[in-house]
Amino acid sequence: MANVPVQRMSQLLAKTLRDDPADAEVLSHKLLVRAGYVRRTAAGVWSWLPLGKKVLANVERIVREEMDAIGAQEVLLPAILPREPYDATGRWDEYGPELFRLKDRKGGDYLLGPTHEEIFTLLVKDQASSYKDLPVILYQIQSKYRDEARPGPASCAAASS
Repeated sequence: MANVPVQRMSQLLAKTLRDDPADAEVLSHKLLVRAGYVRRTAAGVWSWLPLGKKVLANVERIVREEMDAIGAQEVLLPAILPREPYDATGRWDEYGPELFRLKDRKGGDYLLGPTHEEIFTLLVKDQASSYKDLPVILYQIQSKYRDEARPGPASCAAASS
């Protein structure tokens, strides 16, 4: 194992909080912010602080090991996706106002991908030309942006019981 320098807690960029953040409704949100793992940048947008990033990297490593062990292959798909595949499935309109849409400099419609089902389907369709190419197991690890309504505190308590 490589020599990894010891990170001293006194040097770690991590500020813990005594009180819950005012905008936090979900217990996991409160705990992660108070413990100095993450900070909210905007609604649905999070900054991972050094301690949280270490945990996130460890979770990613474990997921990769397990996926690779079953023969899965990792891909990394773009976060900004064209409209056409989502039109074909009807989800361009189905998502409604929660979908983050944008136009490129030429007026083309794009979205910030909340999921990648359409793109995975197109990728396999393009790459697998015969049943002999199947089965194939693909996965990706990527941040997502979703501006969706959150359940209220009562719903969270009921859901977690």
